[in-house]
Amino acid sequence: MERQSGIGVEERSMMNASLASIIINNYNYAGFLPETIDSALNQTYLYKEVIVVDDGSTDGSRQVITEFGDRIIPVFKENGGQTSALNVAFRISRGQFVHFVDADDVLLPTAVERAIEVCRDPDVAKVHWPLKEIDAGSCETGKVWCEDLPEGDLREAVLNDGPDSVHHPPTTGNAFTRWFLENVFPLPEVEKKLQLGDTSADMILSGLAPLYGRVGRIPEPQGYYRLHGGNGYSSLNFEDRLKRDLLTHRHLCALVAQHCRRMGLSVDEQRWEKNSWVVRLCRAARDIAALVPPGLAFILVDEDHWKTTTFLAGRKRFPFLESDGRYWGKPSDDGTAIREIERLRAAGASFMVFAWSAFWWLDYYSGMHQYLRSQSRCTHEDDCLVVFDLRKKGVSR
Repeated sequence: MERQSGIGVEERSMMNASLASIIINNYNYAGFLPETIDSALNQTYLYKEVIVVDDGSTDGSRQVITEFGDRIIPVFKENGGQTSALNVAFRISRGQFVHFVDADDVLLPTAVERAIEVCRDPDVAKVHWPLKEIDAGSCETGKVWCEDLPEGDLREAVLNDGPDSVHHPPTTGNAFTRWFLENVFPLPEVEKKLQLGDTSADMILSGLAPLYGRVGRIPEPQGYYRLHGGNGYSSLNFEDRLKRDLLTHRHLCALVAQHCRRMGLSVDEQRWEKNSWVVRLCRAARDIAALVPPGLAFILVDEDHWKTTTFLAGRKRFPFLESDGRYWGKPSDDGTAIREIERLRAAGASFMVFAWSAFWWLDYYSGMHQYLRSQSRCTHEDDCLVVFDLRKKGVSR
């Protein structure tokens, strides 16, 4: 079925010379906002507008925004959540390309120019790129988010496995074509109904985009993602984040299914639910809570995909490999893996848990796997988890 773009191919082919809108959404980030606005104004692509929408901040954000004068388009509104802020800003924007930027993040100078190069393809609905991580003082941590991003025609992946099956970066790592956004805006404002601070608008837009067009990719980072301890999402503990993710996932699936029906596309929402990353994670967390008693520690092999430094209350988690409590990467060989297992066992680890995303370790590190089977007891094995009790030796489940 031909994609529903909302405008003609000839009109879209002219977009390479069109206006770009950079929309910065802000709530109480006055300390970071000047750097974010400067990064938008200092783009190498000159034909742009910078819209800063403040969602009822109670700090000094209004003064910061006002000081930029007529170099930006300010929007001040009552607090209503991120989705309402983006709806208001998009309604007044004029660009054929739209970048949504979180007010604590930063764009690299070439971000808009590079995005527009990719979007010259009239079939592209959005383009994304990795983000370098910075701290509260704008110092690079050395970490890069979302280095391995998909590209191309991803519609079938969404239809088959659900909207969260397509990996995407946080808000600042995406740019969208206006013809796509006009098919999906205004976004449903359900934050209060779901009792959420926001509904992850980046996730919603990235889940919908493959239905309407191709997804482009820029391999080099074009922005900075800031972790500063006050991030609304990253500062949540594991259980609260999981609860929030499940609510937003189900909201996303319902919205994407609605668009599919509108486009005449059939989907299996039950299959989406079964295969969903967050649903499997909820199931895995429930099983770990049942298998690892409170007060005990366990090793988690997830390649840091679960993005958690805390876990279920009363249980200590060791990443693997581990250094100073943080994930340190994959072991170089079986011997390294075995030595680290014994080191962490001596440090108090009673269980070793392999998440489904790291099941390949059990084949690749076959010596480690054999060692675990002989030196501990496998107490659980399904499509989500493989769990070894390190306290019991040489007995298989």
